[in-house]
Amino acid sequence: MSSPGLWELVWTKAGEGPPTLRRPAAYLLLLVTVLVLGVNWPLLSIGVRDIPSIWLAAMRLAGGAVIVLAATAFTGRLRPPPRSDLPVLWSVSLLRLVIVLVLVFTALRIVPPGRSSVLAWTASLWTVPLAAMFLGERMTRLRTAGLLLGITGIVFLFEPWSFAWSDPRVLGGHLMLLAAAMSNAGAAVHIRRHSWTSSPLEMLPWQLLVATLPVMVLALAVEGLPHITWTASLVAIVVYQGLGATAFAVWAQTTVLRSMPAISTNLTLMMIPVVGLAASALLVDEEITVALLAGMALIFAGVGLNLLTDRRTRSSPKEPHPMAGS
Repeated sequence: MSSPGLWELVWTKAGEGPPTLRRPAAYLLLLVTVLVLGVNWPLLSIGVRDIPSIWLAAMRLAGGAVIVLAATAFTGRLRPPPRSDLPVLWSVSLLRLVIVLVLVFTALRIVPPGRSSVLAWTASLWTVPLAAMFLGERMTRLRTAGLLLGITGIVFLFEPWSFAWSDPRVLGGHLMLLAAAMSNAGAAVHIRRHSWTSSPLEMLPWQLLVATLPVMVLALAVEGLPHITWTASLVAIVVYQGLGATAFAVWAQTTVLRSMPAISTNLTLMMIPVVGLAASALLVDEEITVALLAGMALIFAGVGLNLLTDRRTRSSPKEPHPMAGS
């Protein structure tokens, strides 16, 4: 009996639709995504100082679209999306890209990047009740304990007692981040529920193109034509937005969400604000307090409990198949 090749070690094929990642490969891809998106928070806060926020979102989407279009065309995988995948095309484009990026980039002018990452990634928490309602994913005792630890950690990281809630601008920034998190959670559950015909890579250029147009129109309407003094560091930030934080990260999250339970994926993504806080302390001198350190430890503990639960229940017949629903 021949040993499995690299493709078989990374991908698995079950039923209709494109293949999904095996669990170890999915976790590895998820870890890289956490690092890429965590480091991006302080880079974003630097970028919005010199580039209007909605224009930076438009540049990120347009850059990602160009990169993915070139990659799919080069590999011969550029093809129009089938009618069956149009619902997930619209949900990812509007909920996960347009709404999230516009709200987050605007809020970053008000809220420090590390704390912004904490509130934006409470999407992991909103995913839990949505996945239970729409996907039938079970809340085991360990998952519940991990979720509670994660919530407690986010409270410590967020430190709501330290903010001037009487300031409408500060309150508005936090509400924008909260709305972005809810929108992101809704898209995550739909990605998991949808019965895919195309692969995430084949869908990504169309999702980015559909998202780019309304964001550019909004940028023109709200901010007008931008006047930007370009520097090498600013160019590097914009390139990172298109290549790393958009083209790679959106593909990676969609691929993982098709391969793993939505609750497991999104609780693991709660590590992004931990990386975001650490990167913000290093790059933009954001203060790291004892409460923030305690919050990091609690989130890591919550994610660890969730991963243990996922390992115990991955073979359970009650766990929905990645292709289930629509």
